[in-house]
Amino acid sequence: MGVINSGNTAFMIICTAMVCLMTPGLALFYGGLVRKKNVLVMMMQSFISMGIVTIIWIFGGFSLAYGTDHAGIIGSISQFFGMNSVGLAPNPSYGATIPFVMFFAYQLMFAIITAPLMTGAFADRLNLKGYILILIAWTILIYIPVCHWIWGGGFLEKLGFIDFAGGTVIHVSAGFGALASVIYLGKRVIKKGENLDPNNLVIVAIGTGLLWFGWFGFNAGGSLAADKIAAAAFVNTAIAASVGMIVWTIISVAINKKLKFVDLLTGAVAGLATITPCAGYVDPKAAVVIGIVGPIVCFISIAARRKMNLDDALDVWGVHGMGGLTGSILVGIFASVAVNTVDGGIHQMLIQILGVLIVAIYSFVVTMIILKVIDSICPIRATEKEQLRGLDNTLLGEDAYWE
Repeated sequence: MGVINSGNTAFMIICTAMVCLMTPGLALFYGGLVRKKNVLVMMMQSFISMGIVTIIWIFGGFSLAYGTDHAGIIGSISQFFGMNSVGLAPNPSYGATIPFVMFFAYQLMFAIITAPLMTGAFADRLNLKGYILILIAWTILIYIPVCHWIWGGGFLEKLGFIDFAGGTVIHVSAGFGALASVIYLGKRVIKKGENLDPNNLVIVAIGTGLLWFGWFGFNAGGSLAADKIAAAAFVNTAIAASVGMIVWTIISVAINKKLKFVDLLTGAVAGLATITPCAGYVDPKAAVVIGIVGPIVCFISIAARRKMNLDDALDVWGVHGMGGLTGSILVGIFASVAVNTVDGGIHQMLIQILGVLIVAIYSFVVTMIILKVIDSICPIRATEKEQLRGLDNTLLGEDAYWE
């Protein structure tokens, strides 16, 4: 049994609170990007996850993700069900110097934010009942198994696949689930000549700031201790976000001949998504390269999505899905034993490619099945009338702004 270290415990409490703040940050980020008639529904989809996913996590979710492994696929549902054996003593397998309940809480915050990442893709066209049912099914059938495969002793972890803070577990699973949802739901209903620009870039900027701030806890907390690996993850996060912001802006100005504030913000998020799987495995020089390559891949992916005529409203697949995928492969190249326990090379890169492809395909296929099954039980797409009038007014009876 490990001995609790007060410094490490304090560090994890702060990191957990920072990751918790990212979900409201995501709500503001997405809420500012949509049209003003859909702001509240967009934000509510993030906030309601904080309640629903917490209940799932307590009653079986955490146990399935981190309980004793069964055939490399899933954990034991009974081991930690109802927070059984999740107490103040450390669990040597998951943070030997912090209370096990802090590991539970930290991982809960990851579970909460993952499905809401998808909401930007199908913005403006999903009804509330459909979203809630999808949130529950997606968390249980996709997030929890993938989490176990990579972090809970599952087959990908045993294979040697690495993901420091969720590039694959969170961003690839959500990004490719988003792609499936866009294909299944089709395009939004939009009035001819309607302005699709963000309704409030100030809110988007505040959301980006909260995400960026929270991302330091998101990545550095993956060390589960206030140590050199956490320090490396912190610095790498700052570097990749900043480099990503500038690279994205340069590309956008070169192509569009115009500097736009939203490009700065999007580039930072692309850099953050790409560095996430690498953060505690690479040195700062590699973080610069990752901050360059990630946004380039994301920008190209968004251009390809537009050519395919897919209505990913806030480019979740292009930024999060492809950013996470790119970082998950790059960590196989740039990982260094000088930082952590894994060295990059052809063997590790091939493991990374295999693992990320398995998760991407699994998330895409199972998301498509979830959508079809739920839609066959109750329609999940908002009606044309609801979309034209606005989801806030028709589904909530509320408005974000006074006229």
